Amino acid sequence: MKRISWRILPPLLLLFWLFIAAAIASDPATDADIEADETYSHSLLPSESARWTDQTRPSESNDYRDNAGSNYSAVGEATVILRKIKPASISKLTQYARKPKGVVGSTMYYAKEAFVLLFMNSPRSENLISTTPEPSPKNLAQPLAMAVRILEEAADGGDVDSIFLLAEMNFYGNYTHPVNHSEAFRRYKQLADLNGNSTAQSMLGFMYATGIAPAVPADQAKSMLYHTFAAEQGNTRSEMTLGYRYHAGIATPRNCDESVNWYRRVADKAIDYYRSGPPGGHSLGRSAYRIADDAGGVFGEGASVSSAGVHAKQGGPTSDAYAEAEDVLEYLHFQSSKGILSATFGLARLHYDGSRGLTRDYKLAKTYFMELARQYWDPKGRVKTDLGPGVEKLASKSAGYLGRMFLRGEGMEQSYSKAKIWFTRGVANGDALSQYSLGLMHLEGLGVEQNVKKAADYFGSAADQDLAVAQTNLGILFLDQGDITTATRYFELAARNSHIEAFYYLAELNNEAIGRERSCSMAAMYYKIVAEKAEAIWSPVSEANTAYEEGDTSRALLVYLLAAEQGSENAQANVAWLLDHTPPQWSPLTYLLSWLGSSSRSESATSDANLALTHYTRSAKQNNIDSLVKTGDYHLSGLGLASSLPSPETAAACYAAATETQQSALALWNLGWMHENGLGIAQDFHLAKRYYDAALETHREAYLPVHLSLIKLRARSWWNGVTHGGVNPIDAPDASDSTGPKKKRTVWEWMEDFLQADAKMTALEQQEADDWDAAHEHHSSAGGEEFWAEGEDVDDEVLVTLLLGGLIAVLAGLVWWRQREARRLAAQQAALQGGQPPAEGQQQVAQGQQGDGGFFPHPGEPGWNDWVAGGVGH
Repeated sequence: MKRISWRILPPLLLLFWLFIAAAIASDPATDADIEADETYSHSLLPSESARWTDQTRPSESNDYRDNAGSNYSAVGEATVILRKIKPASISKLTQYARKPKGVVGSTMYYAKEAFVLLFMNSPRSENLISTTPEPSPKNLAQPLAMAVRILEEAADGGDVDSIFLLAEMNFYGNYTHPVNHSEAFRRYKQLADLNGNSTAQSMLGFMYATGIAPAVPADQAKSMLYHTFAAEQGNTRSEMTLGYRYHAGIATPRNCDESVNWYRRVADKAIDYYRSGPPGGHSLGRSAYRIADDAGGVFGEGASVSSAGVHAKQGGPTSDAYAEAEDVLEYLHFQSSKGILSATFGLARLHYDGSRGLTRDYKLAKTYFMELARQYWDPKGRVKTDLGPGVEKLASKSAGYLGRMFLRGEGMEQSYSKAKIWFTRGVANGDALSQYSLGLMHLEGLGVEQNVKKAADYFGSAADQDLAVAQTNLGILFLDQGDITTATRYFELAARNSHIEAFYYLAELNNEAIGRERSCSMAAMYYKIVAEKAEAIWSPVSEANTAYEEGDTSRALLVYLLAAEQGSENAQANVAWLLDHTPPQWSPLTYLLSWLGSSSRSESATSDANLALTHYTRSAKQNNIDSLVKTGDYHLSGLGLASSLPSPETAAACYAAATETQQSALALWNLGWMHENGLGIAQDFHLAKRYYDAALETHREAYLPVHLSLIKLRARSWWNGVTHGGVNPIDAPDASDSTGPKKKRTVWEWMEDFLQADAKMTALEQQEADDWDAAHEHHSSAGGEEFWAEGEDVDDEVLVTLLLGGLIAVLAGLVWWRQREARRLAAQQAALQGGQPPAEGQQQVAQGQQGDGGFFPHPGEPGWNDWVAGGVGH
């Protein structure tokens, strides 16, 4: 039996590794996946290039219809063929192993990681986002090759739609076409030269800026030129890029006015988009997030600012701190089934607002909101009796949301009358959302008579409850009345809760110098915030998130890079993170192959490291502390630098800048380590300990590394003291006071220092006295002679020395006299006890002391009563 089991083991292991390999590989999609891929693709129809520019400008989508004659039938024919191609998709098994859950999921995840480390860990390529050599139509699959031939023939004839479609296919790899950025660049250049299309110009600017096309080196000057051409035609993404570049000083000197100009254009479009929605404006969802935070931050859980200190996830492994959206939903549903109304309201809010990993479901949200409302009102609108605690408040909030859904037509048919009914019910119990919404109806005359005064009253009541949108609308009303001070106060209150219109009005006030001096920097900052909040008009981040969640890292990186060039800090951090966390370059298999003589190794991807450092730096300049610390790490190791030489001084500057916020324990620890080793900054054990202690005070998660470092530091400091080293020790007062090892002073050196200090003090007092005399014309008597005769040349120091010597001599004489008297008395007592008559002087003393009785009589002696009565002789 044992032999059989050992024989079976190798095939089982082989099958297991094949299973893991199949989990890693991609599998073809089914026909049902084609429609989903169409929304994911950028090249469904050439006219959809408006998605890359400005959805609010219909003229932009007509750029490709200038030559839409007979050639457009070729584009339509090619599109029909392309839609029949089954796009490659990531295996569902891979997606399951990507986020392990339970024992099975965790086993698959770590088995996959081990398999990649041992057998699939090839050296990194020269550039992670560069592509394979230019594909040839004869190497493509038959349907794809046919469609490409049709498009190329039409493109050679000058059809702009075919040119654009070919460019998109080569750039993104749509319809399983191999990615080829050099060919994409050639097609975009052809289109831009043909009719000056702004989309093509924007893409050329992007490719020149990043240098992702192997055949086209990076050229920042040309990038600025093409982005300017595109932005002048209203291309939103180029406007964002120029605004960010002038704001941060990238490839051009900083110019606040130019930054304000471009960001203001995008901010105007953002506000137009926001106001073009249903009553109350579009719901501006935020897709941008940092994917590193899923792993605990750039440096891992507890070491990164995003997962340490106040941002740390509190609770054990079984707490809801680590729960995902579906886990939270399951828990809330369980609590709601037990009759806990707060859980029901939480379910309704989650389905109404949506979240990452959870799409909005208005119908389900309405069901939960209605369930809460029916706990307080019956179907006829009458308030029920015997209500439980908290029912009134939650029901009123639910009424506000139900009225909002009827007002905006979310998940149901729009009805102003029903919205008013629900708002009236909510207002009766002081619900802020109902108050604002009813004020909005009166302001715009939606189902009610327009009445600005009533609207202001409702806005005021909601604003008092810190509802940001109500504060913004109230500020607008005050601004219309010319009360700039009150309006500004409400805009600033609303900006605390990140309301887009509040930021827009603050930007306008600062830019136009209304009610204040003009502040270009504040205007640029506010316009930038407004533009970035309206992701729908410029940001491709949602598509990058989808690609990353599905495991398509290369596509996710490419699309994140597009958003990063437009100034999105989250996208910049994601680009740097993906480039920084590529698989390692070493594995047992590659080492074995190299040992056997196979040349499977290659040099590190310096271009990837340089691009990662660039975006870590840009992210750090937008107040990302973890990125700032990571930038220091790159400079400390020389990774990504043009010279490939470490720069400890720059690294120390990065760490020092990160410590100013007192949020990064890692930055403080790094500075302590650099002071301990004298790397980039002066070696100083005292400052090293201070930074180590500060790291522990910042985050308790740093307990173990800090204490281990302090043990080593104390040992080094002790050895430095034993060997009389020149490093500032731990117990030194400060590094600035350290001029080397300090030795103890002798007694004579101490006396000399004391006399010199006393002489200086005496001279200072004499100088102050002379100043007083001169100021009050006070002269000494006796003909104006000084205390010391004019002819006497007495040194103050010698005089002080003589006085001190005389005092010491007198003291010594007194001590000698006291010891002499003590010896004389001892000799007298000894003589009395031995029966010898004392000397003449000793007899007098003996009589005065009354022998051994002392000076005072003892009880029973003849003189005792007199002494007790008040003394002898009275």
